[in-house]
Amino acid sequence: MLKKIVKYSSIMAIVSLLLLSIFIAFVYYGAFGKLHTIKQLQEFKNQTATLVLSEEGDLIGKYFAENRTNIKYKQLPKHLIDALVATEDARYFKHVGIDSRSLLRVVFKTILSNNRSSGGGSTINQQLVKNMYGRNDYSFLSIPVNKAKEAFLAYRLGKVYTKQEILTLYFNTVPFGENVLGIEAASRRFFNKSIDKVKIDEAAILVGMLKANTYYNPRMYPEHAIKRRNVVFSQMKKYDFISVEEFDSLKQLPLKLNYANLDNDGPANYFLVQVKKEAKEIIKHFNENNETDYKISSDGLIITTTLSNSLQKQALKVFKGHLSKMQKQLSKQYNKGYYKKQLDKLVKEKIKKLKLTNVSKKKKRILFSWDGFYSDSISKQDSLRHSMSLLQAGLLAINPENGAIKTWVGGIDFKTQKYDQIFAQRQLASTFKPILYAAALEQGMMPCNYLKNDSIIFPEYDNWFPKNYDNSFGGEYSMAASLSKSKNIPTVDLFMKTPFAELRDVWNNLGFSQKLFDNPSVALGASSASIYELAIAYSAFANGGFKIKPQIISTITTADGKVIYKNDYLKEEKEQVLSTSSTQLLTAMLQKAVNKGTGIAVRERYGITIPLAAKTGTSQNYADAWFAAYTPKLVLVSRVGATSPKIHFSNGANGSGSRLALPLVAKTLEPFQKKYAGDFSLSEELLTPLECDDYRIVSDLQLIIDDLFKKNGDSIEDIIRRAKKKLAKDSLRTLRKNKRDSSRLSRKEKRSIRRAKRKADGKKWWQF
Repeated sequence: MLKKIVKYSSIMAIVSLLLLSIFIAFVYYGAFGKLHTIKQLQEFKNQTATLVLSEEGDLIGKYFAENRTNIKYKQLPKHLIDALVATEDARYFKHVGIDSRSLLRVVFKTILSNNRSSGGGSTINQQLVKNMYGRNDYSFLSIPVNKAKEAFLAYRLGKVYTKQEILTLYFNTVPFGENVLGIEAASRRFFNKSIDKVKIDEAAILVGMLKANTYYNPRMYPEHAIKRRNVVFSQMKKYDFISVEEFDSLKQLPLKLNYANLDNDGPANYFLVQVKKEAKEIIKHFNENNETDYKISSDGLIITTTLSNSLQKQALKVFKGHLSKMQKQLSKQYNKGYYKKQLDKLVKEKIKKLKLTNVSKKKKRILFSWDGFYSDSISKQDSLRHSMSLLQAGLLAINPENGAIKTWVGGIDFKTQKYDQIFAQRQLASTFKPILYAAALEQGMMPCNYLKNDSIIFPEYDNWFPKNYDNSFGGEYSMAASLSKSKNIPTVDLFMKTPFAELRDVWNNLGFSQKLFDNPSVALGASSASIYELAIAYSAFANGGFKIKPQIISTITTADGKVIYKNDYLKEEKEQVLSTSSTQLLTAMLQKAVNKGTGIAVRERYGITIPLAAKTGTSQNYADAWFAAYTPKLVLVSRVGATSPKIHFSNGANGSGSRLALPLVAKTLEPFQKKYAGDFSLSEELLTPLECDDYRIVSDLQLIIDDLFKKNGDSIEDIIRRAKKKLAKDSLRTLRKNKRDSSRLSRKEKRSIRRAKRKADGKKWWQF
């Protein structure tokens, strides 16, 4: 009986070995698909992400088909390699790609018994093959065929690459979930640092994830990740990579993540959209001219941009700090009374326009707030209420000399608010005024020319009339004072004195896209433009009258350092659209706006001490708040307002340009003001014409006397007599006109008219 058992066992063993040999031969000679050759193994190349860097060299984003960044062996910390070897392949440095002990287990348990739970026993080489080429489906033979193929290729890898090269290739191919491939991308995702800077406990977390990257994801399942990390430490202790004392200490460490998903939470995602658009065109042009085939999504290019990461981070910090406070104020306003009813009405109109149904049905939605995203059971209707009452904002900073973009904050949250506010067309309000004043200066007007501040009505424009912010009128303001104090009535007077064709030419030459209409309301910023366009225009004010072209990319290189694009924007000739003298006079007037006018909060509240020219802007009903400022080295433009102009603050204490938009610029600039400081170099000869009184009361009489003095031979008595006669006629004409339009005048204006009439009836002419 024993002989029979031995005989049959021997026969079975021989048959099994024969079948195994046949199976292995089939695999080797390509019955299940050809094995990759040594040459193909040598030519293997990972698809790698293109890296986008700031001007300081900081990583600010990636473009990829596969989110992977290749690294070199010298970048791998020793404790990372130790953790991997101890956990995944303890005999790695002793075998040639296949571990015979593990292979026997695979042969007799996994292949012959088809036992999937028996353990892989795969070496790092075998795992690398799987990462490189994946696995195919061979029905019930899938496991044995794939394992056999991986064993053959693992052996070939050992012949082609050194141990160090295999480790490097392994770390560059291994998946970590969340669409992250390679150890460098994983390190930046979970710890926001390059792999060469990870500590031993962080390295153990990453190695631990290799067993099951979702189950051991430290963000999603921190408890699982810590347990697995301690298993890695235990393996490192077992193979003498760490001591018992180190193990006891390390396993007590808490999990510390610094999660950074650049896809959604990067520092400059709105900016990256523009970089990608431009980079694709540059690469396409290079490929066409050089017969190459570089791809932005897979060839690991390095794009260095003009963006200052330090300035960008400061701007983001300021956005959160300032806008979170202002958002609470706006939400409070729209949560009760009249404004709540107005918002409800706007929401209903939106629902009707979008043809939404089941608007009251609630479901879980992710909502944005400055305190972080939160999930809430909310209806479509309430979701609309939430989104419509959000304050949107944008900020752009640009070098006026060469057009290099330094900061680009296109919105409050890229994940939920995709539209880039840098390109939103909104009414310019008073930030338009410097454009009008520049046109007037080009026509020979000077800062000390006086402008009327008298109440005026335009019957031909539906009886429209301008009002100053403080409702004051009367007298005259110098051009410099009118601009620095942002006086509306004198600005309209300037508009009437400036040939519209000249203003339109200045507008078009500065690069604005919207058509400018010949309407006095245009003087107060009724026309629309974007932050992007306004920054270009103010750059011309800052650089002596030259129109710049914004630049966002400095260089593009391959992973091995070959330069395929270098921006020569410093050498580009720029078109001069304003005279140097006009821009210098305008700059002097806008400096006055900062030192004594509407932008004085920059000095008094936010501590900006460097030379600065600026202009605030507040559109009708506080729908949009603007602030534009510049030094010789930097132009900054911000705008804040809800998506719909119908949603806005109810007063200037919250909604004006100086309260809502100015802080974004001032707080962003404050820590960097020395870096971007510069001397405007305004000549004394040009500044002298600014030395005049801001305001004068007897402007009408003074103008008449100035006119009458031109007539030779007139005595002072003749001048006085004719002046009185002219003033009386003008007063009577004005009174008759105002009587017709009295229903549209304020009480203060009516009182002023009655007072003027009483003076006109008196005998003392100088009381005028």
